[in-house]
Amino acid sequence: MPSPPRGRTLRRSLAAAGLSGLVAAGVLVSIGTAEAATLFSSDFESGSTTGWSKSGGTWSIVNDGTQVLQQSDSSNSRARQFAGTTSWANYSVQAKVKATAFSSPAGVVSLTARAAGATKMYRLSLTGGNKVQLETMNGSAVTVLGSLSQTISASTFYTLRLTVSGTTISGSVNGTGVGSATDSTIAAGRIGLLTEYAAGRFDDIVVEDGVTTPPTSTSPSTSVSPSTSTSSTPPPTANALYVAPNGTDGAAGTIAAPTTLTSAISRIAAGGTIYLRGGTYAHSSTVTIPPGNNGAAGSLKTIAAYPGEKPVLNFSAQAEDPAARGLAVNGDFWKVYGIVVERAGDNGIFVGGSNNVIERTVTRFNRDTGLQLSRILSTTPQSQWPADNLILSAESHDNADSDGEDADGFAAKLTVGAGNVFRYAVAHHNIDDGWDLYTKTDTGPIGVVTIEDSLAYSNGTLSDGSQAGAGDRNGFKLGGEDIAVNHIVKRTIAFRNGKHGFTYNSNPGSLTISNNLSVDNAERNYNFDAGTSVFRNNTSCRTSSGTNDRIIGGSDTSNQFWSGTNGSRCSAYTGALAWSYASDGRLVTTIGGVVVSL
Repeated sequence: MPSPPRGRTLRRSLAAAGLSGLVAAGVLVSIGTAEAATLFSSDFESGSTTGWSKSGGTWSIVNDGTQVLQQSDSSNSRARQFAGTTSWANYSVQAKVKATAFSSPAGVVSLTARAAGATKMYRLSLTGGNKVQLETMNGSAVTVLGSLSQTISASTFYTLRLTVSGTTISGSVNGTGVGSATDSTIAAGRIGLLTEYAAGRFDDIVVEDGVTTPPTSTSPSTSVSPSTSTSSTPPPTANALYVAPNGTDGAAGTIAAPTTLTSAISRIAAGGTIYLRGGTYAHSSTVTIPPGNNGAAGSLKTIAAYPGEKPVLNFSAQAEDPAARGLAVNGDFWKVYGIVVERAGDNGIFVGGSNNVIERTVTRFNRDTGLQLSRILSTTPQSQWPADNLILSAESHDNADSDGEDADGFAAKLTVGAGNVFRYAVAHHNIDDGWDLYTKTDTGPIGVVTIEDSLAYSNGTLSDGSQAGAGDRNGFKLGGEDIAVNHIVKRTIAFRNGKHGFTYNSNPGSLTISNNLSVDNAERNYNFDAGTSVFRNNTSCRTSSGTNDRIIGGSDTSNQFWSGTNGSRCSAYTGALAWSYASDGRLVTTIGGVVVSL
């Protein structure tokens, strides 16, 4: 996906789960509150085109690595899908666009903005004449505002970004400008996807209110403020290396002569950035940041998606093997930003180093836990266990091992130090648990982990509906083997997981469990059978009957647990909540007469 503003992954997943918020303890549960920059986003992973209206053509959702929206009739003179509102005026819309067929050199596959009518809009078009064109469409008249020669391959997605700001209209393809012009023909309107005498596919549509700047590095801590902006402007060249799927080890690492990721990791200096261009990187062995290859506090080494593009590290060539990880971050003071890691033989992203930031990543279809923190080697001393790492605005889904018992969304387990934080993260449709903080007697207690403003839903079942093995299927599994660790879990949601929503899992410590929401999990929403944990402002809801919550520890009347019936906070809950986007980009819903925003 394109780099989202803070919390966008969480908001999108709440919507996909049919749950956008509830009121806890008479106050607003605000999960992953985001900037007002994102007006709309759609990646079609739910299989639905909700929010879109079509005109002409043959539209369907198909699989092209991920779920995408396809218009398959290249003989159709014009086919369109529109979304958004007619009042939208100044914004940028970005999408991955593929032209799969042209029936005429004049054919186009387009991303559109300010659609004021069926034939009145601005367009950024892949053309049958091997060009990308910035255009004004007004009735039957199409005016070209800018043009860039570009071989259009039927097997390639191109990242198009179209910006309308006042009378300035501009567009780019894969971060390269197509043109910028002054035009006052259309003042406001919806976004759209359009084909004329062509077939095409569309994915990862994001609408942002206004133009922002590239991401900046942040140092990890429990109080770190996440980077919140992106840009289609090429990043600076100073202290940067550029990597592309066709890069070579010995190349200079410039935009024109990109290198490989493994080579760039060995060359980048502290404070520098490795920019990964969009596309799929096929790897058969682990990409490792080795111990000792470190940045510094306030001067991280960064691996980042090139602004506006989506790099995918694909490890499908690996066999299922505990040693066959995808990206191993074993150095300290690194930041990994905006990349997808998929189909590794074990963990997608493994973090064995400390003081790292893993931000806006997606780990999916890996054959063990998507993103895991643990010691590097069995000989690694406890003083060097990974500590003070921040996992921020990350998503992990559809990770599954062959026995169906070990692949979680996120894990900080067995051998981790103190200060590790998960914030604005989403784990869904993993074969085992959403989060796993397991401990074993032979390695002893781990450091305290903080999970906040996060979401676990539908774990224990994959997105295709399949189940395998005897996984635990909890939303948040918080311990193991009667070892006390005082983890902190606050402002999180567990929704329709295959076993418990939140479970102590034999952790007899004093956990802090506050301001959480647990809804319709298969067994208990809250399951704590031992310990001296402190519970405050937690809410439990069910559509119908279910197993009563079990709590041992310090619980007062600020909590509303399930004991055979919903309390007042859940009185309007019927199985899903109606949600919508407010004009400033927030998700909003109403329950019990109270407006809840995210």
